[in-house]
Amino acid sequence: MKDGGQKLSRSSIRLALLTATASGCALLGYECVRSASNVLFQKWYGVQHLPALMAWVPLFVLVVLAGYNSSLSRLGPRRTLFWSTIFSGVALLLCYLSLRAGWRFGAVILYWWREAYIVLLIEQYWSFLNSRLSEEEEKKLNGPIIGVSSVGAVLGGIAVNQLAVPLGTQNLLLFGAGALVPAAFLSDAAYRLFGGVEARESKAKGTTPTWLGAKLVKRSRLLSLIFALIITTQIVSAALGINFQEFLQASFSDWDAQTAYSGKYYAILNGVAALFQFIVTPLLLKGFPFIAIHTFIPCVHIAAGMYLLAVPSLASAGLAYMAFKVFDYSLFRAAKEILYVPLNFDARYRAKEFIDVFGYRFGKGGASAAFFVFQKAGVVVNSFYTGIALAGAVLWAGIVWALFKGGRGKGRANFAAGDIARLDSVQS
Repeated sequence: MKDGGQKLSRSSIRLALLTATASGCALLGYECVRSASNVLFQKWYGVQHLPALMAWVPLFVLVVLAGYNSSLSRLGPRRTLFWSTIFSGVALLLCYLSLRAGWRFGAVILYWWREAYIVLLIEQYWSFLNSRLSEEEEKKLNGPIIGVSSVGAVLGGIAVNQLAVPLGTQNLLLFGAGALVPAAFLSDAAYRLFGGVEARESKAKGTTPTWLGAKLVKRSRLLSLIFALIITTQIVSAALGINFQEFLQASFSDWDAQTAYSGKYYAILNGVAALFQFIVTPLLLKGFPFIAIHTFIPCVHIAAGMYLLAVPSLASAGLAYMAFKVFDYSLFRAAKEILYVPLNFDARYRAKEFIDVFGYRFGKGGASAAFFVFQKAGVVVNSFYTGIALAGAVLWAGIVWALFKGGRGKGRANFAAGDIARLDSVQS
């Protein structure tokens, strides 16, 4: 791992740019898949079944994570990233063919796969970056890294908006699959040029699966709190996301028009996020304590939720969901990744994937399962989702306080030496 310094090296900048471009390609394709998968599922099954669909996502993600951990042990981080990217594109192509053949359950598998593959790829990019960059370098580069990635997401949203009606929603899946080809080769080039130390570390440690990283999370107070934080953020995300989708379906009767609106919405969302990533995030990370940054984010969501509760509409629902996604894609992501920098290989490549892949989907899926139960009981309305989002944001702020309790200096998380030592003591 590089030593922290005041001046960024050319190699660090090149590493960041190459990895961010790979991420941008993956996100360009994902925007096509995200909008298409939402509409295709709702077309076949209706928005009322969305909570039940989301509730199954964590189990699907666990299967994907088991495959990832096995591949990491057998192939190492570089080849695992390459082949998981290629496999993701093939899976999207198979979903497309199944839908063309009239197999409507393909829309279910498509949704589950879209929830799993993108976070697995993105977290692998970050595991690599966290292994090659110092904390000081990440403070300067994380915002621009996410910003370059988001250029692809913005272009994907624009493509959806322009192409959904003339080409049809289903055909957008081909763009999603195709975009993963350059992503695979760009990330492989980044590893080939800058990843030698990480490859040697992986071999020296003799890493093998440790309950998909769960054992590491259990042994570390830091990782346990990050896991709880991620789950809570995704409860907020699930509530706001379902709320927005219900308003969206109620506002459009034509499916392709709904897809086009969704594409435009996400293009704007990613554009605003890019502004934060390039300008706001680097300034805040450099000038404010971590505790202030992490506390500010849930406070924004509390304010947005209160506005949505007072003025329920597609506009206010879209605003609240956009606020969540903008901060999640920019400031929260950049600040969270720095927490992993001082940790060991297994923490960065196994525990991180467990937290940021399974944790993200478990939080959203678990919340969706609860929503489904309440829905069947007849108590779910739009204000219910808003209330859950508000409660989740308050809990979020409480976890931040616990995470930084005992922190020193500028309020960074309490990286106790004993906590890191316990991670190193976990046997692979």
